[in-house]
Amino acid sequence: MTEDLRRLALDALTTARARTATLTECVDDHELTAQHSPLMSPLVWDLAHIGNQEEQWLLRTVGGREALRPEIDSVYDAFEHPRALRPTLPLLAPAEARTYASDVRGRVLDILESTPLEGRRLVDSAFAFGMIAQHEQQHDETMLITHQLRKGPAALTAPEPAAGSAEGLPAEVLVPGGPFTMGTSTEPWALDNERPAHQRTVPAFFLDTMPVTCGAYIAFIEDGGYGDRRWWAAEGWDQIRQHDIGAPLFWRRDGGQWLRRRFGVTEPVPMDEPVLHVSWYEADAYARWAGRRLPTEEEWEKAARHDPASDRSRRFPWGDADPSTAHANLGQRHLRPAPAGSYPEGESPLGVRQLIGDVWEWTASDFLPYPGFAAFPYREYSEVFFGSAHKVLRGGSFAVDAVACRGTFRNWDLPVRRQIFSGFRTARDAAVHGERS
Repeated sequence: MTEDLRRLALDALTTARARTATLTECVDDHELTAQHSPLMSPLVWDLAHIGNQEEQWLLRTVGGREALRPEIDSVYDAFEHPRALRPTLPLLAPAEARTYASDVRGRVLDILESTPLEGRRLVDSAFAFGMIAQHEQQHDETMLITHQLRKGPAALTAPEPAAGSAEGLPAEVLVPGGPFTMGTSTEPWALDNERPAHQRTVPAFFLDTMPVTCGAYIAFIEDGGYGDRRWWAAEGWDQIRQHDIGAPLFWRRDGGQWLRRRFGVTEPVPMDEPVLHVSWYEADAYARWAGRRLPTEEEWEKAARHDPASDRSRRFPWGDADPSTAHANLGQRHLRPAPAGSYPEGESPLGVRQLIGDVWEWTASDFLPYPGFAAFPYREYSEVFFGSAHKVLRGGSFAVDAVACRGTFRNWDLPVRRQIFSGFRTARDAAVHGERS
């Protein structure tokens, strides 16, 4: 079992580092050190930050080794320096950042080989190694967002997702009411905000079988949705008026056609693809316009994990098996969401598709701790973000690796955020039109 854990951790760390290399070796040093948006760090900051977090947690804390570069800890402290100010810091140059991250990794692999993976909570089931692999993959997603924001020709390429079809799928399904187990106490690499497992009860509700598509969202735009105060939360209305927002980020109208910019390429907006780069306010406004609402976080997880036949919460919509290419669009395998209705092998027992991968899905819920929450191994991962300022997103996107995506995984962001790979699906109460579970 221990050797299996070592191989699992090694594979997760190796996969993450290969992706980091893809994201940082496809552009020159000027592009690495430039700040492509004040919303994001220079790519070279992320690269060295990845190495520094690995040094602090695996080299020093787990391995008990002497620090390699303690003088840079402050430079790469994400809480000490806002993203907009990071270009002003004394950052490692690209070659030095690569060498540093590589030196740390070499020593970490020695520690992985020799460290007992039991007896300490931090290393039980290789948790610390899984935590760092997830951290690197999360920054890889952040760097992919930076690639989307950068101007200029495409630097990344990937094959197109396979054609999908929504033919024969109902628009929505009934999710029966009742209790279910939310969160986890057994997933070995689950992060603190996913814990502990606990019982929740939700009334019956209807949920879209697929994420809202670009075509459906265009109907909202063309019906004057961005100009109608009725659909918007007060803060969202202020946001779109102040910034003259009238469509998802990266979209523009060219005559009678909607176009978008995607990783350096301008293309027609695909009507059958889940809408992407919308804020929580935009998702909420669309749902109101459609006579629906965003699902709560509890509703989303019940639809994604609960199996009515066994009355058990599963790891993923399709079961307990790790995601495969047949289940979900993950890991930057493609540089776009798959068409709505894709991945029938990944659907839930109730027939809901694409709950994992493709687009992060905004929920109606604030980011709050579960009953019995305990910060581990540091409060800055989750605890400092709890409250009404952040909304929960679920399910992952095409930019998320499987190691950082579970049926219990919780993401969160400010409701104004649009540069993230965010979409949504809608819900409605089962009793609205007289239905009962």
